[in-house]
Amino acid sequence: MLHQTWRRVALATAGLLALSLTTACSEDPAESTDLSENRVGAMADYGVGDQFKATEALSFPTLYNNHTFYPLKEDWLFWSELTKRTNVKIEPVAVPLSDYEQKRSLLIGAGDAPLIIPKTYHPQEDAFVSSGAILPVSDYLDLMPNLKDKIAKWNLQPEIDTLRQADGKFYLLPGVHEKPTQEYTVLVRTDILEELNLSVPTTWDDLYTVLKAMKAKYPSVYPYSDLFSKPNPTGALLSILGASYGTRAGWDYQHATWDPTAKKFTYTGASEQYKQMLTYLHKLVAEGLLDPESFTQTDDQARQKLANGKSFVVTGNAQTLVNNHRPDLAKTLPKAKMAKIPLPVGPAGEINTFFRLENGIMISSKARESKNFVAMMQFIDWLWYSDAGQEFARWGVEGTTFTKDTSGKRTLDPAVDFLGLNPTAPKHLQKDFGFQNGVFAYGGGPDLVRGFFSPEELEFQKVMDARKPREVNPPAPLTDEEREQVSLWETPLKDFVTQNTLKFALGQRPLSEWDAYVAELKAKNSDQYIDLVNKAYERFQKNNG
Repeated sequence: MLHQTWRRVALATAGLLALSLTTACSEDPAESTDLSENRVGAMADYGVGDQFKATEALSFPTLYNNHTFYPLKEDWLFWSELTKRTNVKIEPVAVPLSDYEQKRSLLIGAGDAPLIIPKTYHPQEDAFVSSGAILPVSDYLDLMPNLKDKIAKWNLQPEIDTLRQADGKFYLLPGVHEKPTQEYTVLVRTDILEELNLSVPTTWDDLYTVLKAMKAKYPSVYPYSDLFSKPNPTGALLSILGASYGTRAGWDYQHATWDPTAKKFTYTGASEQYKQMLTYLHKLVAEGLLDPESFTQTDDQARQKLANGKSFVVTGNAQTLVNNHRPDLAKTLPKAKMAKIPLPVGPAGEINTFFRLENGIMISSKARESKNFVAMMQFIDWLWYSDAGQEFARWGVEGTTFTKDTSGKRTLDPAVDFLGLNPTAPKHLQKDFGFQNGVFAYGGGPDLVRGFFSPEELEFQKVMDARKPREVNPPAPLTDEEREQVSLWETPLKDFVTQNTLKFALGQRPLSEWDAYVAELKAKNSDQYIDLVNKAYERFQKNNG
């Protein structure tokens, strides 16, 4: 969903690959199958398509990522209608967006985490597995018929298996999509393209040519001045650029990348693809095409530059385009036009960089002992995975926030705005009602996920749908001992890669020192890291081949 990968920075902090058991079936034997004492409030016969309603009033504490764009309100229709439909009240434990990951770790570490812990990006859950703080949710899929149905119906088992740990279980309930929906790409001032008689760039080389022409016409301007510098410098740009070069960078950074030719994992930050990506990035900075302040400036500073005609290109998605940049330009440069172009193609070819799984939910291990455990899992299954629950979380209440015709097509009520569909409406779907909330609105089929998309955005998705899906890494699940070892290496390695990515891009370190940089990575145990990963991969192949 559009606002959910705002926090794709989470991937950059994670280490690795707790990956798949491809021979594992979709149902895992539970450690304890006796749930007779844990069924208070649960429905006796709950199945696919059923409306979940607890047999007695229940409440479940839930960690809540409090978004600055739609801060939590107690009187949201979401809360009251959810309780009306399910007989469940969510008790939000609100944490500011900026502190969410740190606060979540502190709460889990102290044993104070609420039972339901959403907004977790794989492999962030790895850090909490060995302590037993979170539940092996794969043991309890039989309590979640809607999730099981979507895994089977959408052939998601290979993706689901990438979540598995060395014990064969997985500890995160992910958002699931029928199709990948590409979000972030390059946003371009199309009126400047028209002024200079330039075509929309289709490759990163084309984009370079466009930026050169913009710079020639406006020498005092840095054509590309980017946002999202915190906590990863240009995390969004590096994420999409890295994918286009066949590597993982920025928000999407992971230490190990599969090399299909060599049939082994290599260290991402030392790979030839990563070097090629940095070579391109450095060229943009060196020629004055990418603002060097992109790596340090605030989002507001980047927005102001764009609004004041000091830049023409940024990285973004439909939400940033509609909610931020177009309104900003309308106030300062009313004749300006801006569009979201299809992701430029790089050496990796025409790919859709997004996967069909997104951030998901951890369950505190304390929940297993609750008398309401089964009811809680049924409730989670209904809200996050049933057709009706997903529609409710995204669209709200039929007749109040949206209508539906006989064909099932949904239309936002004219008095409600979202993504600029009704820009003069007095109410906003997120801010005033609490729907389309990134804590609760996960996944779904294209008709649901893309139901709010404008014709412009649907055309963008049509182009991206025609591209081949991005491949997932093969399985290399680590043991607890191996994970404990790599955890000592991950942060120093990641910090070093981030620092030198910035230095190479800005020219503070010449690319002629690449070999020296790789040697420095090896001194920080990058080779030992990859040796462990490849050992885990080979062990899996031997045991499951």
